[in-house]
Amino acid sequence: MRLIALLLLWIGLAGAAVAQPMPSAAPGSVAAGPKSTVRIKAELVSMSQWATPGGTAIVAIRQQIEPGWHTYWRNPGDSGGPTTLTWTLPGGVVAGDILWPVPERQRLADLMNYGYSGQVFLPVPIEIPADARAGTTLPLIVRALFLVCSDEMCVPDELTLRLDLPVRDGAAPLDTRWGQDIQTVVETAPRPAGIAARATLAGQTLTLTATGGPLAGMESDRAWLFPFGTSVIQHAAPQPGERGPEGVTLNLQIGGALRTGGLTDPIGGVLVTDAGAWEIMAEPGPPLPGAGGEGALDLSEATSGAAGVDWLVFGQAAVFALLGGLILNLMPCVFPVLAMKAASLAKSAHAPAEARRDGVLFTAGVLVSFLILAGVLLGLRAAGEAVGWGFQLQSPLVTAILALLMQAVALNLSGVFHVGAGLQAAAGSGPLSRLPGGVGAFFTGVLAVVVAAPCTAPFMAFALGAALVMPAPLALIVFLMLGLGLALPYLFVSLSPRLLARLPQPGAWMERLKGVLAFPMYGAALWLGWVFLNQTGADALGLLFGAALALALAAWLFGQAQASGGRIAAGVALLSLLAVAGLSFAAVRAPRVEALAAATSAALPSQPWSEAAVTAATAEGRTVLVNFTADWCVTCKINERAALSSPQVAEALTEANAVYLVGDWTSRDDAITRELERRERSGVPLYMVFRPGQAEPEILPQLLTEGVVIDALAG
Repeated sequence: MRLIALLLLWIGLAGAAVAQPMPSAAPGSVAAGPKSTVRIKAELVSMSQWATPGGTAIVAIRQQIEPGWHTYWRNPGDSGGPTTLTWTLPGGVVAGDILWPVPERQRLADLMNYGYSGQVFLPVPIEIPADARAGTTLPLIVRALFLVCSDEMCVPDELTLRLDLPVRDGAAPLDTRWGQDIQTVVETAPRPAGIAARATLAGQTLTLTATGGPLAGMESDRAWLFPFGTSVIQHAAPQPGERGPEGVTLNLQIGGALRTGGLTDPIGGVLVTDAGAWEIMAEPGPPLPGAGGEGALDLSEATSGAAGVDWLVFGQAAVFALLGGLILNLMPCVFPVLAMKAASLAKSAHAPAEARRDGVLFTAGVLVSFLILAGVLLGLRAAGEAVGWGFQLQSPLVTAILALLMQAVALNLSGVFHVGAGLQAAAGSGPLSRLPGGVGAFFTGVLAVVVAAPCTAPFMAFALGAALVMPAPLALIVFLMLGLGLALPYLFVSLSPRLLARLPQPGAWMERLKGVLAFPMYGAALWLGWVFLNQTGADALGLLFGAALALALAAWLFGQAQASGGRIAAGVALLSLLAVAGLSFAAVRAPRVEALAAATSAALPSQPWSEAAVTAATAEGRTVLVNFTADWCVTCKINERAALSSPQVAEALTEANAVYLVGDWTSRDDAITRELERRERSGVPLYMVFRPGQAEPEILPQLLTEGVVIDALAG
């Protein structure tokens, strides 16, 4: 059911592509003032009203980021990419590095990113030459590339900004609009402060001790590290530690760089406390004295899982799950059961206490059933994480079965055949529901969930998506909200049987609603067919189409048999199902056609990945760009469209004399699986750059931009 979310994500990507800004104009034609896309508004602003000859002016990239989106710090964390600036300046004017403010910790599922939301200023020092003449104006032009991301997708937005900075003699006052904001960022931005730091590696733990400077006698109970390196530590892991009279100790879980190369170089980063944030450089060595012994650090707002939860997103998920459960009551296979039970309550309106008891226990039965369902899905999630997310779509057999299942669900919603009539009878008047008192009411709730199963396809997608990305306790709450929505009408009727008169009557509108909900299922079946094509080839897809046709015939015949009771139609339907099984088996066993897969595997000219190919290329002195991808990986397709298909990247490959290798994980490949495990990854995408003479590759972010790829190729 998560396929619906993937389809919506692809539609959103297409809309984002349409909304991309036009290519930057030539520097001479760039106008001053703010520029914007649908995700971000940016402008180049000054801290002071003018610059002085021979001095240093501070300008800043002001970002106003739309709600639900964010940009990234210099180390983006587990995914993303930092904002990059390319300057066009008058002669003698020199731009320094970005003075990065302390970022936010942005958790998404099991990932931790470092970035910014809302309004943010990125200050940059600008050196003004001594021969700049007072009374003139310096045109400062910068091409800013922002990777702007939401929880579902990332879009590289490029804006060319201009500021005409006056030159005058004498001290310049702050700019009246943005000067104070920029000055605050400059004053609070992390910088070295005489802090001594040591890094000690023991097993899988990196112990960082920092003492001296502002840490001596510090009263803060919280501290955590933002490392400059992307793979030094596990960004999402907690950072427990302790205070000392001279500083702090942090115990960090190491990342891939330290697992493969060990601790040989200093570790730089920003140490953040309640008292301030400072840049540190931890040299390898034994722990420093005075960094512990005065109590454990407080993790409440540092690295705890709760601190990283996006409560707004969780609240939206819970509300939409509740609404989905309510809408589920309107489906033809559920509504009659609830109406039947409500009618029985109305007959016993003289016993309100019993009615309330039955309503509460019916609700309990529904919630317990959804909790069991949630537990099964969370168990599957845990198994999926253990073997690599997406593994279920690496099997052509599983892909074919899912495609046919989606088609069957869509045909059912379109009214070609019906499922659930017998279950409705069981729930409404079956032996379990006829059990005495509250026991019967409880099992009626359980059976109502069973009855709802044929109708849940359009509504379970959201809850299933929550189970796959949220922490387990929150995912359980989302499932409970879905169940509560299903049980609420009956619960309300049990509390006041007179509400029965206000319930809408079954009618044609229910069938129309069900028909509309069939189309997302048809779309999911088509998408799975495309994945199957890339796994097996055109011949196998033709056989799968034959199986789909036989399935449609079987469903229609089954529907005819349901309507008329004809045994012949039912028998032919069973024969058609045998044809479905035979054609599906033949499709899965058909020889793979490699030509199509090779032609569509990547936007750039590429060769298949293998360890031997990497070794041979680096032995020839060539750089190697490796892309591990899969046709079912939406993030992979976004990256290939946004960062691996442009003429600029192709030119960078040529200039670097680089080889582009693609490892296709659409179908299970043990060699790729071993390489992913070696790089501490459970799935794709994975991008690496191998350079001659270097034993280990550079691991690129999972969300790419053109600039990231070009810079990596340039070395």
